[in-house]
Amino acid sequence: MSNIISQLPADFATLEPFVAKWALGTGKQRHEARLDSTKAELQTFYDAILPEMRKLLAALDQYALGTLPEELHKLYWLSLSFAEVAPHIELYKGSVGVPYAFAEKRFIYETGNVVNV
Repeated sequence: MSNIISQLPADFATLEPFVAKWALGTGKQRHEARLDSTKAELQTFYDAILPEMRKLLAALDQYALGTLPEELHKLYWLSLSFAEVAPHIELYKGSVGVPYAFAEKRFIYETGNVVNV
């Protein structure tokens, strides 16, 4: 018997291994998680979430903006991390950064704004 407490609804148990790394509450955290990942980690996350996206979005779409129950926040944050990762798999061949662009770590977040340094 496992002592691990599920952080997601039972219908999404297969996504549980991704909660610690990808269920992050801010855009800055999700951005940094992508930059600190490997190509293989991005691909593994993408491959696990993609087949669940229709069901995941349907579960979230049952609630009006601002009324999402606390128990679904991590599921919502996983969907936002998927949006952060997907272009890097689909467009950039798994690159954690944007090819032929400024190094993203040159930019810092300040109270929701991005500032170039």
